[in-house]
Amino acid sequence: MPERSERSSGQMVAHRRAVEQIKESYAAIPGDAAPRLAKATTNLFRFRDGGKAAKLSAKDLDQVIEVDPVTRTAEVQGMTTYEHLVDATLPYGLMPYVVPQLKTITLGGAVTGLGIESTSFRDGLPHESVEELEILTGDGRIVVAREDNEHSDLFRAFPNSYGTLGYALRLRIKLKPVSPYVRLTHLPFSDADKCMLAMQEICEAKEYDGERVDFVDGVFFRPGELYLTLGQFSDRAPYVSDYTGMRIYYQSIQSRTRDWLTVRDYLWRWDTDWFWCSRAFGVQQPLVRSVTPRRWLRSDVYRKLVGLDRRYGVTARLDRWRNQPVQESVIQDVEVPVDRAAEFLDFFHSKVGMTPVWMCPLKSGDDWPLYPLEQGRLYVNFGFWGTVPLPKGQFDGYYNRLIEHAVHELDGHKSLYSTSFYPRDEFWRLYNGDAYWPVKRAYDPGGRLLDLYEKCVRGR
Repeated sequence: MPERSERSSGQMVAHRRAVEQIKESYAAIPGDAAPRLAKATTNLFRFRDGGKAAKLSAKDLDQVIEVDPVTRTAEVQGMTTYEHLVDATLPYGLMPYVVPQLKTITLGGAVTGLGIESTSFRDGLPHESVEELEILTGDGRIVVAREDNEHSDLFRAFPNSYGTLGYALRLRIKLKPVSPYVRLTHLPFSDADKCMLAMQEICEAKEYDGERVDFVDGVFFRPGELYLTLGQFSDRAPYVSDYTGMRIYYQSIQSRTRDWLTVRDYLWRWDTDWFWCSRAFGVQQPLVRSVTPRRWLRSDVYRKLVGLDRRYGVTARLDRWRNQPVQESVIQDVEVPVDRAAEFLDFFHSKVGMTPVWMCPLKSGDDWPLYPLEQGRLYVNFGFWGTVPLPKGQFDGYYNRLIEHAVHELDGHKSLYSTSFYPRDEFWRLYNGDAYWPVKRAYDPGGRLLDLYEKCVRGR
């Protein structure tokens, strides 16, 4: 079997071939066609309709090139999934600093878009552990961007640019050591203000009851029932739970105070049931679940089902047949300062009413121009994903626009992976157009790629 250095050298040669191939393919796209990256999986919920676009294949850019246990870094191609990366790093006792919740989120996608998880109160967002980016820019160049080189402007602006400045072909990221197990403690709260205060205190101290805390997230099930889940690395475990079969992770939060998982199962605890969204497909029913192959209990399978439903309009036709009100998709992640988070929950429950809601604290360690979070301030990411019946006389976008207004009134911020309804001027004010446009003009002067507003709001 070849040594690690030989394998990584071979992987780098293959990477160079893939880079030349995608560069040539990009150059061959007609000037009147907007390039669109073709990926095997997607976690975006901006369903694009129409528009003349040419697909750019990235099928040979989905590998881990090298894991270096000495420097605790990994060289990774941009379309590599976190599932693939974690499988490559865990044998060395390492993991990425932030591992987003779903297996098929890609490294490039998390860095150019949204990535967050229960280490984010310590380690920020995925782009904050990136040391180097190799990018195919909008004008067709291949550049290597770092904090300390001539492309530092691109390096800083790449997070939250959603493929409008270029595509990540290779990333060098830092890794952190792990233990084999994670011990979970579920803390119940009946009051949102007290829950947020406890979250703030735990995240600031990075410990609870005198012990280090490595992971923090939580769930709002309903007013009067909230939980914080604290995770701590452990070298031993008296038992481990399995939530990849009949048992469902989010339901265990309400019934257990303490739990143990392998570190791999902890990282993917949300993926089996797409948090709780798998219930829409009936697979949380014991009979259905018992006959469903485990390989189908995955977020990417559910995402494909949603895409098929949207394409063929099955749910919409059934709703009309049953004389049900039109449903609006409310699929969003938003960040609100922790001291305003209870206010957001009050608003969300009274105006939208969807439950459960995921809660995940985060703190950015630096100032990223297109990701306008205040450096060093603790925020809470609220994730909510589903549909809500529209009130009579209202149209699609009603709830999403209410949420957009509320988030920014509370000094918060909204991710752009799903639908957005901002007017153009408001969008560029909130998403720092003054910082975006100089970089856009420098690396995509001909406008080959859509700009951030056209892609993320108009959905072209």
